[in-house]
Amino acid sequence: MPDSPDLTLRERRPDDLPVLWRWTHAEPDPEWKRWDAPYFHTGQPPREPLAFEAYREQTLGRPASPHLRVIALDGVCIGQVSRAEEAPAGGGWWDLGVLIFDPGHWGGGLGTRALDLWAAATLAETDAHVLTLTTWGGNERMIRAAARVGFHECARIPQARAWAGQRWDSLKLARLRG
Repeated sequence: MPDSPDLTLRERRPDDLPVLWRWTHAEPDPEWKRWDAPYFHTGQPPREPLAFEAYREQTLGRPASPHLRVIALDGVCIGQVSRAEEAPAGGGWWDLGVLIFDPGHWGGGLGTRALDLWAAATLAETDAHVLTLTTWGGNERMIRAAARVGFHECARIPQARAWAGQRWDSLKLARLRG
C-alpha cells in the first residue's frame, strides 16, 4: 500500500507566492471561486489582475498572520486555511476556512485532512470553545468534510443565497472543544 502524501499546514514562504498569486490573481475564473461563497462575487466588475511583482511586494511587506496558513502537499502549496475570531474578542468562538485551489486535488480527502489539522491547531493555539465554518447548501464536499471531522449543522437559513439562477440555504456548522 503506497504511503499517503504528506499534508501539512505551515506559514507562507516566498516560494509559495507564485502559486498563491496564480490562483488568487492570475487565473481569470478559477473553479474554486464557484464553491467559496460565489454569491458574494456576482454582479461585481472584474478585478484588474495584479502583476506578480506587485503582489510579491505587497505580500512580503506584511507580516505572516497566525490566522492564515498554507496547505502544503509534499511541501508544495496547494491552498490555504484561515480563521477569524468572532466578536467579542475572548469569547471563545472562531470561524474557520479551508481552500484548496486546484480541482485536481479535490475529492481525495485532502480538504478533510486540512480541516482536521486546522481545527486541532486552532484549539491548541487559541482559547476557542467553539469552532464554526459557514458554507452554502450547494457545497456538499465542504459539508461532508466538516461532518467527517466532528462538525455538526447548527444553523440553516433557508434560501438565503442566490447563485447560478437558484436559491441556496446558508449553513453554519460547529464543533465544540472536547
